[in-house]
Amino acid sequence: MGAALGATFSQNAQASVASPSAASSAASSYTLFESGQVRPVAMSPSGNLLFVVNTPDNRLEIFRLTYSGILEHTGSVPVGLEPVAVAARSNSEVWVVNHLSDSVSIINVTGIGRGSVVRTLHVGDEPRDIVFAGPSKNRAFITTAHRGQNAPFDPQLTTPGVGRADVWVFDALNLGTTMGGTPLKILNLFGDTPRALAATPDGSRVYAAVFHSGNRTTIVDESLVPNGGEDAGGVPGPNTNFEGIPAPEVGVLVKHDGTSWRDVLGRPWDDAVNFSLPDKDVFVIDANASPPKQLTGSAGFYAGVGTVLFNMAVNPVNGRVYVSNTEARNDLRFEGDGLFAGETLQGHLHESRITVLGPGGVVPRHLNKHIDYDVRPAPLSVNQRSLAQPLGMAVSSSGTTLYVAAFASSKIGVFNTAALENNSFVPSATSHITLSGGGPTGIVLDEGRARMYVLTRFDNGLSVVSLSTQKEIAHIKMYSPEPDSIVEGRALLYDARLSSSNGEAACGSCHVFGDMDDLSWDLGNPDGSVLNNPGPFKGPLFVDPDFHPMKGPMATQSLRGMANHGTMHWRADRTGGNDEPSAQPDQGAFDEVAAFKKFNPAFVGLLGRTAELSAEDMQRFTDFILQVAYPPNPIRNLDNSLTPSQQAGRDFFFNTPVIGPATCATCHPVNPNANPNDRFPGFFGADGFSGFGGAPQILKNVHLRGQYQKVGMFGSAVAFGSELPDPFMGDQIRGFGFTHDGSTPTLFHRSGVFDKGTPILPEILPEPITVQPGIPLGPEGDQIKRNMEAYQLAFDTNFAPIVGQQVTLTVANQASAAARIELLLQRANAFECDLVAKGVSGSSSEVEVGYLYIPEINRFVVDQQAIGPIPDAVLRSVFLGSGKSLTYTCVPPGSGVRIGIDRDLDGYLDGDEIAAGSNPANPLSTP
Repeated sequence: MGAALGATFSQNAQASVASPSAASSAASSYTLFESGQVRPVAMSPSGNLLFVVNTPDNRLEIFRLTYSGILEHTGSVPVGLEPVAVAARSNSEVWVVNHLSDSVSIINVTGIGRGSVVRTLHVGDEPRDIVFAGPSKNRAFITTAHRGQNAPFDPQLTTPGVGRADVWVFDALNLGTTMGGTPLKILNLFGDTPRALAATPDGSRVYAAVFHSGNRTTIVDESLVPNGGEDAGGVPGPNTNFEGIPAPEVGVLVKHDGTSWRDVLGRPWDDAVNFSLPDKDVFVIDANASPPKQLTGSAGFYAGVGTVLFNMAVNPVNGRVYVSNTEARNDLRFEGDGLFAGETLQGHLHESRITVLGPGGVVPRHLNKHIDYDVRPAPLSVNQRSLAQPLGMAVSSSGTTLYVAAFASSKIGVFNTAALENNSFVPSATSHITLSGGGPTGIVLDEGRARMYVLTRFDNGLSVVSLSTQKEIAHIKMYSPEPDSIVEGRALLYDARLSSSNGEAACGSCHVFGDMDDLSWDLGNPDGSVLNNPGPFKGPLFVDPDFHPMKGPMATQSLRGMANHGTMHWRADRTGGNDEPSAQPDQGAFDEVAAFKKFNPAFVGLLGRTAELSAEDMQRFTDFILQVAYPPNPIRNLDNSLTPSQQAGRDFFFNTPVIGPATCATCHPVNPNANPNDRFPGFFGADGFSGFGGAPQILKNVHLRGQYQKVGMFGSAVAFGSELPDPFMGDQIRGFGFTHDGSTPTLFHRSGVFDKGTPILPEILPEPITVQPGIPLGPEGDQIKRNMEAYQLAFDTNFAPIVGQQVTLTVANQASAAARIELLLQRANAFECDLVAKGVSGSSSEVEVGYLYIPEINRFVVDQQAIGPIPDAVLRSVFLGSGKSLTYTCVPPGSGVRIGIDRDLDGYLDGDEIAAGSNPANPLSTP
């Protein structure tokens, strides 16, 4: 293809590619989204090739398997952003799931292990897994969230009782001629966002698992809990810290026991919860039906499987399904040693499990039953026997052995399936296979060669394990654009061996893949003291601003997007504001580095480590975590426009006073250019200030990104402003919603606290104060709140909605693809993304060629210095004329050079390196 373009454009005028756009100049070439891998390794049916997702480099790596099991790298195929799963339909066709791009890349693979993308399917938001099943296993099943700009339906984000789990089904033999393919069926399941899939060996059944499936816990709103503590029927005691200082009035966590909602004391709170949680976790799909469908009745699902479900595997002999998961203990309470309260969650947060599904129903097996959680700290021998955060699994063809990737232990656990099923197994370090790379996520068995191949996420590597000796015999690292600060700090989020004495607990237990577990926890510490809150504050405070150690239930917060947003935690109680005066951008309370380092005591008080991390390790952790970014908003239009309702909500948010002269934006500012020299500039609902938010404690004015993730709990037993309590709302998919403790069902309800005349904490304040001027009452106010809800669900993030989106141009879809290509060009011209294009050249379709769009000249530059800039119309014409496909992708600003034309950023363009015989993925290998 390069030769053809060279013939078309013989001039050698060059455009600068060092700074492809104004937006790129201040951005790094790599953005960390920390997507969780699901099915990162697959083998061709012939057993000759191994396919591995290279998540940070947005590629599929292809290896030839020799007779001895040695890996020979044969190809590297650019796909979408953040690939997390791969499945081979045949020896020559491989499908890759691109988590951030909301797409699936279909790759044609040659006999010598080279490949190219021949089609890109568009699916729902954040796809995670893929399996082939159904007739002749020609149907592809793909899990996605029930939302996203590519979805051909209204996600009904404000409608109660709607499932948020989708499975897209494609007929691989009839994908249609539309731009992104036509699904055979989109199955909607009554759960929250799904993750894992598994298929029976004959392909007749597919199992789909909800990711954060919950555990039948929820929270009673603080206003429904009697004041005065346990003696008054309120918050379970103790109701003071060890110094006798009364704790603030808070909500109460409850769990459904099959009959009633009960708190930690066993007291019922049924009148305070206006919904039910069926906790449907794993769904059963008839893959052969036309179209595929969930089995009817109780045969169509399993309930109570676990809290966070990671992966599944089917035993090929007895048909049982193994589900790797963790079970949260958030119905219990407290950080610290438990001296004053007599209870603590220290070191015992999420239990790592394999749950067995079969004729006996749902049978959970705790992998670490050897731990005596009352012994703190635990002996080293306990740590060595533990397996934490089980992810990918593989079952031997005999059905007798299960291999489990223990992500947070950097080991493979080996289990006799019968012993696992009957719970007779004894945890032992001798049944573990230690991996040098760390963080195993996926496993493929190669029984013919007595080998196992494991992807290790910590170092973006691939381990070869002997099944005979159960030892790692080889390890290679794939090329990664991640800087050392990411690679060196990642393990500190996940590694339970390092983080806890018993080897089961880590920060990543609750902050799953750097995000959240969608639960609320009461992690107050009755053994702690009251600390000064240095602010800064906006507006009148009304209540004591200082930090009482018994803060009550708080929702797990995402660790994404913390850069440039100041203090941390809902109350801003992780702050550098007590160490120095506060000033933007990075002093005192606005110093995110200082704030995050204040979490170091949690390694002891919460995770059960014997001592805090060293200063060096804590710095590495900080350097890593402050680079994790929020993804683009999947609700907002791809052209970054707003719907009329969203725009009306935005207008009210910015322009209409609700309390005195203050608008919503007074406390929740939006300024994409704030602190422009920061790694992630911009304020997105927060600028580091705290204030009174209607609760008995002062809270940080929090950012408003990612609100769409919290949809699914409908049914309020409390009035919000002029809104009366809801009637009983029946089955819901989530037990926690919005605000600091997850007690607010919807953003509509949240806006209700600003209704005109609403009293502010009447049970606490000595003189009545009401909201003025507030939101008007009646139908006018209801519409304003609906508009505000719509706007907040489409709220700005650090990246425009177009980032990650892609389309593959082919002869068959050229008409339908044209509009999407024009949209990508338009958004690149607006500097919302860098636009790259990738294809292959040569008659054998084996040589990769790349292009980077330069808005300033309205041309693509080529990854070969000898070829001048090219108009898009000519680029399309040449590829269509050759019958080859060309994939356009909008990538984060600043990353276009790396992803499009200079993979290793060594200053030598990829095409020139390929022609010269040097390696574009090795900066030390140059022409």
